Amino acid sequence: MRKLFGMLLQVRLAVAVIAGFALAFVAVGVLIGMPPFAYIVIGLLIAAPTLFYIYKPRESALTNAKALTVFFGATVATLLIIQFIPYGKDHSNPPVNGEPAWSTPRTRELMVNACFGCHSNSVEYPAYASVAPISWTVQSHIDEGREKVNYQEWNSRQREAEETIEVIKEGSMPPRYYTMFGKHSEAKLTDAEIAELIAGLLATGGMNEND
Repeated sequence: MRKLFGMLLQVRLAVAVIAGFALAFVAVGVLIGMPPFAYIVIGLLIAAPTLFYIYKPRESALTNAKALTVFFGATVATLLIIQFIPYGKDHSNPPVNGEPAWSTPRTRELMVNACFGCHSNSVEYPAYASVAPISWTVQSHIDEGREKVNYQEWNSRQREAEETIEVIKEGSMPPRYYTMFGKHSEAKLTDAEIAELIAGLLATGGMNEND
């Protein structure tokens, strides 16, 4: 450990740059809701060769340039390797298994705009959903959303459906990362549309605790 610590002191600039990139990666990951396994997989693939190179016995001096070359090389290699991980690449949808008896077509339209991106079997995957680790993030959101409530699996019990109105009122659905940077603009409902949607859901069975 002392040997490793001593070597790290020799490449303080490289360590600072690597730490900065790591913090930026974590910050972006938290912002977009990246799943925990993505941090583990990417972190290990980048950290393992970098630390191995820094720690291995050598005759020549370890420099910032060498350490950064290995780090960025490992980063590029990692981005290429993870593209072969199949999770998030299958963009097929399960068959629709029933929907609520929507009070009006407009209620369904607003729900499709705001919620069907993750809580349905009619998900439209964006082009960037084929590139890891973004593909992992998108699929993770969809898997989690369908598990909580799926408005196109209505013939099966949807236990959290009764919280639909509550989460819309709170503003926690759709989540901020879903409409961030101009994405899915149709899901960013106006106050008038939210009021209209809530009124429609109150008249739709199974959408609140009093049903």
